[in-house]
Amino acid sequence: MDRDLPSRRTLMAGGAALALLGATGRAQAASPSGTLTYGISMTDLPLTTGQPDRGAGGYQFTGLTLYDPLVAWELDVADRPGKLIPGLATAWESDPADRRNWIFRLRDGVTFHDGSAFDADAVIWNFDKVLNKEAPHFDQRQAAQVRPRLPGVASYKKIDGMTVQVTTKAVDSLFPYQMLWFLISSPAQYEKLGRDWGKFAFEPSGTGPYRIGQLQPRVRIELVPNTAYWNPKRMPKLSKLTLACMPEDLSRVNALLSGNVDLIELPAPDAVPRLKAAGMRIVGNDTPHVWNYHLSMIEGSPWRDLRLRKAANLAIDRAGVVQLMGGLATPAVGQVQPSSPWFGKPTFKIETDVDLARKLVQEAGYSVKNPLKTTMIIPTGGTGQMLSLPINEFVQQSWAEVGIQVEFRTVEQEVAYTAWRQGAADPSLKGVTASNVAYVTSDPFYAILRFYDSKQISPNGVNWSHYRNPEVDALCDKVKTSLDMAEQDRLLARIHEIVVDDAVQVWVVHDSNPHALSPRVKSYTQAQHWFQDLSTLA
Repeated sequence: MDRDLPSRRTLMAGGAALALLGATGRAQAASPSGTLTYGISMTDLPLTTGQPDRGAGGYQFTGLTLYDPLVAWELDVADRPGKLIPGLATAWESDPADRRNWIFRLRDGVTFHDGSAFDADAVIWNFDKVLNKEAPHFDQRQAAQVRPRLPGVASYKKIDGMTVQVTTKAVDSLFPYQMLWFLISSPAQYEKLGRDWGKFAFEPSGTGPYRIGQLQPRVRIELVPNTAYWNPKRMPKLSKLTLACMPEDLSRVNALLSGNVDLIELPAPDAVPRLKAAGMRIVGNDTPHVWNYHLSMIEGSPWRDLRLRKAANLAIDRAGVVQLMGGLATPAVGQVQPSSPWFGKPTFKIETDVDLARKLVQEAGYSVKNPLKTTMIIPTGGTGQMLSLPINEFVQQSWAEVGIQVEFRTVEQEVAYTAWRQGAADPSLKGVTASNVAYVTSDPFYAILRFYDSKQISPNGVNWSHYRNPEVDALCDKVKTSLDMAEQDRLLARIHEIVVDDAVQVWVVHDSNPHALSPRVKSYTQAQHWFQDLSTLA
């Protein structure tokens, strides 16, 4: 995973040097025209109230279409990783007098879809919405999605009408990355609709490039342009974009071939030749996204035995998994790709070695005739979980051949995410020793710190395994206090070396987030991220 070094500098300086968007550009935006229908892999539409559910994939559908964050990610480039850029905040900086205090300068002249003004009061109201259980408008559904993504927030306050201060629990140089996930919805619209989040879901109001047209839960949502949008670069090119729920791979393929939809995500790999023959274009990109299993480290879990963790990694034929995915993936030999500056030099080489895996299982007291029997929770599908069941079944068979007998507890994607946030020790997961959730690894916090720092154990974060390593904890603290990017990279690489050598997870593949486009799609930029910007569609 290549990395654009200036992108890390901007988070320290807050992006203040980036040019502000002017009103002249807005007037030059072309009028939207044309319609497209996008077949998405979800069983239901993500939440439309401000903070989408259904994982990172939900942000491209009802997150970054209807809403904006204070700090945004550059998504209109495909040939390199994006970087942090101004969103509803034009600049942000850590206060030199107390580096726990982050000052966000807000963008003037922005209005919500309902016509009300965006300002500091709206930002504070949105923080209360998800972090303050005593607030009258607190929404548990939205809070459950974003609270684990904002573990650094200790407090927040209004400085003036267009400035807010967020105080972190400790000095944290990586904090702006957390703000990518915090989206802003309209306080005025909430009041207008009788302070009812249920009604708000059908008449949402954000500041994003699209407004809602029609919404049919579990079926489709129609998005129409926000003609008053503040950012000319993200002004929609379409007069209408429809997102249609199609969780079955072949259903999406058939809908595309029949012309019922114009593009789909995650085409069935074995259908790719047929799609290409029909004139469809298959697009993907280098994606910081890993498909893996988190292993429980709590008392009583068999995975506390390092021999079994290593065996589970060595038993898998990753080339076979890539073939199963139609070549739309690359083998994973750690949490990040070897090209990442955070990969380091682990001594445990993740490869296919069935004989060694079988030997390690036997040393741990098990065998093919006397297998380790355990249960794992897996999602049935959804964005980010490409070929979930076929891959899990492939891995299940690989493990059986070395003496690890796994029973899968299959659940819908959002149930899997809820279990992931609860952590391995939650009573609802009694008897479950591993969790399969794929996720983005695009920045230091999301790739490394949130899974291996013991401070991120539930309810503070998503260290699902309850992994604790004093050396890793100390390194995580140093990363958060360092302003030197080279030192950050060195520390992150050392953490990665340790967790790979500890075989903390079972890493399987990095996927390419493939899409299939009909000739009706004239343009689409697929970023090197799990976030995608649907305003690039035409």
